[in-house]
Amino acid sequence: MRAVVQRVSEARVEVNGEVAGRIGVGLLVLLGVAKTDTRRDAEYLAGKVAGLRIFPDEAGRMNRDVMEAGGSLLVVSQFTLYGEVRRGLRPSFDAAAAPEEARILYEYFVQALRARGAPTETGVFQALMSVHLVNDGPVTILIDSVRID
Repeated sequence: MRAVVQRVSEARVEVNGEVAGRIGVGLLVLLGVAKTDTRRDAEYLAGKVAGLRIFPDEAGRMNRDVMEAGGSLLVVSQFTLYGEVRRGLRPSFDAAAAPEEARILYEYFVQALRARGAPTETGVFQALMSVHLVNDGPVTILIDSVRID
């Protein structure tokens, strides 16, 4: 699994002009699922995301996680995170999981965040979405569930 995690002061996702999910302070998580991913990857990534210490403490240092900061998460599926462009200019999505498999792990990831006590909103899986955000910092972190050397 691959996540682009952005610290936000607010974010929302719309489908057909209707708000599907909205948060104030928190994390916007763009989530991609690979063919080789399992529930273990989802658990690992959920733990990393929920525990990321990227919110400021009283001294202004990044030392708090999203829940300590009183925030929430907005998780948006994004298979294009597995777009490969090393051989040309048109992305290949061969590494991305098929939609049926990706949906299962996407939903499992969301449940894993909620099980950790993290208030979590979502977009609509496989829908054409408009994502609106105010990036705070800006702070953007990339996380893969598989170590890439």
